[in-house]
Amino acid sequence: MKTRSPFLNYIADYMLVRQYSLRTVDTYLKWIASYIHFHDKRHPASMGDNEVERYLEYLVLKQDVAPRTQATALNSLSFLYKHIIKKELSLNLNFARSKKQTKLPVVMTPQEVKLLMTHLNKRYYLIAGLMYGSGLRVMEAVQLRVKDIDFDYKCIQVWNGKGNKHRIVTLATELIPMLRNQILQVDDYLKLDLNNTKYAGVWMPYALTKKYPSASKSLAWQYLFPSHILSTDPQSGEIRRHHFHHSCIRKEVKKAVQKAGLTKIITPHTLRHSFATHLLQSGADIRTVQAQLGHSDVKTTQIYTHVLQQGANGVVSPLSKIF
Repeated sequence: MKTRSPFLNYIADYMLVRQYSLRTVDTYLKWIASYIHFHDKRHPASMGDNEVERYLEYLVLKQDVAPRTQATALNSLSFLYKHIIKKELSLNLNFARSKKQTKLPVVMTPQEVKLLMTHLNKRYYLIAGLMYGSGLRVMEAVQLRVKDIDFDYKCIQVWNGKGNKHRIVTLATELIPMLRNQILQVDDYLKLDLNNTKYAGVWMPYALTKKYPSASKSLAWQYLFPSHILSTDPQSGEIRRHHFHHSCIRKEVKKAVQKAGLTKIITPHTLRHSFATHLLQSGADIRTVQAQLGHSDVKTTQIYTHVLQQGANGVVSPLSKIF
């Protein structure tokens, strides 16, 4: 593991105290470190708008990054100057912006989804089923707690999703028997952990451990997809059982794609893309799909209508008319 500078450690601590996700912390630190190195390790406090503009132009003109990547870098630096340096960047920064076209999402057919699922390791079948069946992002799926599954109303509560938003999504009834069995396995892990005097309970957000002291050792708050090993909490040093690491899901989906002989570029996120597209194909209203996906703007959801308008779902090929 690379050693961070005291300055970067300070930023990491600042963000963690304010409940930023570990992925956001890592992403912001990556871009801030890159910005500092680009300017020969000058301290950001000695720089400002001009240096940020030069760096953002470098990303486009030399690194050929996508618009979203450039935007992420800008967000990281805006955070740096607003919250750490206490000197906000200008709202009128002048720099070359990436003009790469947004890629259409890769979408599987229902038959391809079924084929992929049959080749998945049994340990990861259910989590993939939730991503396709409920349109969950990878991190949303791995961070689910037992209490988030509502069997009575056949829905899933997603807390602090992308943009720190909450939403309720549908639950496929076909997954209910597997979910009940999964919860029994979680309970077995918990019983084992409670016999370990070093076990500090599952990690709890927003200091809820103080408000509900026993919740961290209750079944309801345990991760639905727990790691098979105990680990040390990097913040507190306490022994806990974390959830599946998101990289494991990616590796298993990649293996399943190869075994299934699928030629599309498929990642776990493709399951979410497929969920949205297949919902629209089945006649669901775009606003309903927007709510299920947790998109703030319906324009983001409309990308899936573009997918449906391609090929056989849109224009009829002239070749078809001569046969």
